[in-house]
Amino acid sequence: MSMDAVFKALADESRRRLLDSLHARNGQTLAELSAHLDMTRQAVSKHLGILETANLIATQREGREKLHYINPVPINEIAERWIEKYERNSLRTLSQLKKILEDDK
Repeated sequence: MSMDAVFKALADESRRRLLDSLHARNGQTLAELSAHLDMTRQAVSKHLGILETANLIATQREGREKLHYINPVPINEIAERWIEKYERNSLRTLSQLKKILEDDK
């Protein structure tokens, strides 16, 4: 899946709130997810479709209900590619600063 689709999906506050809701309690129905947002079920369904296309959620049918589950893999890939490599530089810089300050003592 394209990283662009993931960033596009995450750019919307309502979709981030849906992911937060699924993170708090995975396996919710459309009705349960709609209860947390001030929008129609159709709008929530559209947002869920975008999240599913971006592979941020997966669905499973259980009887007549469709359960939604968060897929943490794309978010982890963002962390590995865009956050951790910058974090390492910051930690390296802090370590170097610590050594400099300790050498001055």
